[in-house]
Amino acid sequence: MTVTQEMVEVWRGPVLESRHAGIAVICNAEGEVIESWGDPDTVILPRSSVKMIQALPLITSGAADAKGLTEEQIALSCASHQGAPIHTQRVGAWLSDLGLSENDLICGPQTPWDIPTRNAQIKAESGKCRIHNNCSGKHCGFLTLTQHLGTGPDYVDPDHPVQKAALDAFETVTGETSPSFGIDGCSAPNFATTLRGLGRAMGYFAGAREEGDRMERAAFRLAKAMRSYPDLVAGEGRACTELMRAAKGKVTIKTGAEGVFTAILPEQGLGVALKITDGATRASECAIAALLVKLGALDANDPLVKKRLNPDVPNFAGINTGEIKPAAGFPA
Repeated sequence: MTVTQEMVEVWRGPVLESRHAGIAVICNAEGEVIESWGDPDTVILPRSSVKMIQALPLITSGAADAKGLTEEQIALSCASHQGAPIHTQRVGAWLSDLGLSENDLICGPQTPWDIPTRNAQIKAESGKCRIHNNCSGKHCGFLTLTQHLGTGPDYVDPDHPVQKAALDAFETVTGETSPSFGIDGCSAPNFATTLRGLGRAMGYFAGAREEGDRMERAAFRLAKAMRSYPDLVAGEGRACTELMRAAKGKVTIKTGAEGVFTAILPEQGLGVALKITDGATRASECAIAALLVKLGALDANDPLVKKRLNPDVPNFAGINTGEIKPAAGFPA
């Protein structure tokens, strides 16, 4: 049975209405767990929280430099974006640079999360498309590597060289042999690991230096690009973007579906991995904010932090009915 710890409470007036439990680890750059909550050896699917790991072969292979990718494109290769023009225009230009089109993306069509863009599509009676898929930047990275390797177009096949390279990078930085994988929302394989392994990977990225070996240099470059362009990693109103802005370039933060978050703190040489076991986003955002406040990377009084750490619970009339907050004793 998985051991978890209560991390987030939802109050309605004086009544504790809901509780969210989870597992979290903080690892140093040497891969050691320095603090944990719940069982760190629980196996999870990290989902989009590991896009920077999936992008490692894009850098280490030489593909990024051979194609002249910008730091913005490198950040976009790690994104779960909104499908706003700031994202889709860059994806379209990247595909054009590769001599490819939307039809070469295997991520599937998606209605954009960006509300103005979605509303414009509804008014124009235009259908959803693959460029608006939140993973289209990652898939542009996959296509760039595919061209560089001269391999076939089915780059999401687990046996494709692109995914074999992603798995090799994943197992290298987690320090574990992945026991299995699931197919992610964008059709790419998502490799399983323990929370310990995921935290170890983030610790590796935190300790990576620009003057290190090839893998370290790639990890440094990816994490730096994400911090430099938080608006490309997610988008307006999203936790990753807003919390990175609040951290003022000190932390790389990435969410994943089903209540996963990762964080890279290069100044402290620390990596954080978090999983809320019921998959609730409201809880994962609160918990990652609490952990980063604990580590001194975020100011609890910053409005962008309070929005996740201790949000109100308004009703339809705009009346505040309660609050979401870290559970008592978390993170002690």
